Amino acid sequence: MPLTATTLGLFPLPDDARETLADLKGHQKGDLVSGDEPPEIEAVYDDARATHLDTQQAAGLDLHVEGQARWDDMLAHPLTVNDAVDTGGIVRYYDNNNFYRDPIVTDALEASGDVARDLERAGEHTDSLQAVLPGPYSLAELATDDYYGDDADFLAALGDFLAGEAAEFPDVDALFLLEPSLATDPPGDGPDARASDAIDTVASAVDAPVIVQSYWGALPDKVYAHLLDADIDGVGLDLVSAPDDNAVLVGEYGAPDAISLGLVDGQNTLVESPDIIEERLDWFTERLPGMDFTTTYLTPNTELFHLPTNKFEAKLDALATAADRVDATEVDA
Repeated sequence: MPLTATTLGLFPLPDDARETLADLKGHQKGDLVSGDEPPEIEAVYDDARATHLDTQQAAGLDLHVEGQARWDDMLAHPLTVNDAVDTGGIVRYYDNNNFYRDPIVTDALEASGDVARDLERAGEHTDSLQAVLPGPYSLAELATDDYYGDDADFLAALGDFLAGEAAEFPDVDALFLLEPSLATDPPGDGPDARASDAIDTVASAVDAPVIVQSYWGALPDKVYAHLLDADIDGVGLDLVSAPDDNAVLVGEYGAPDAISLGLVDGQNTLVESPDIIEERLDWFTERLPGMDFTTTYLTPNTELFHLPTNKFEAKLDALATAADRVDATEVDA
């Protein structure tokens, strides 16, 4: 069972970057469109990206994300920087106390290359680059449609838009599509198949393994079954908030060749020990005897943005240490 330690991205800003951005006169964080940041702001984000990559390499992760320091609106970021989108007022981010600006789509969406540009810069620091994008269904749930006029058309357009963004990526070793809304606000009959189709559109745009990771719960049976119809390489499961339900899903419906397991709590400052991470991994594998995967990704169960820097770094260290210990044990065996 080859293990790959990685993350879902969306890291906390390094402390010095947070302070510098707050001090820069006239900078309202998040209000600048991609490519329009003044050089001094762009330099801060470049430094934050380099710091994020150094942190992942020092921890010993196998794949490295760009860190998404510029993603002030979290998963909504690819829309809020797009020319076809107006940003509305502040709204709640899912069911917790996170907030973001409401992206209002007012015109036909076209890829901007925003995410690809950040990945190209990250690629200067690592040979093990992993991309992160919101999934099309979650983006549809986070956004307001003021152009397409039909839910099905809007979801399909978001799939095409994200596929266009992904097609501009440099070479990456994996793409994680983050789809928490599939668990928190699952689609019903009909929309569940359309969500799978939109995911399939994005997955077809990259020549790399594509893993669809949900969190904050488990998917309903039909949503999960439809997800497996998409041409994806792996599914991600939140084993912190819904371990039993997710294990049952895989036991009943199977999974693609790869699986991603959220074993570290991305929303809690309590740092799990490598022993706890190993116990959660062992629990899952024991529930599914005989099931083998070409790759098992070990990740936090959510993004890590709201953790203090020291807790964020400690969780990465624990995750990489656990993966190394399990790999070493299997080699010795």
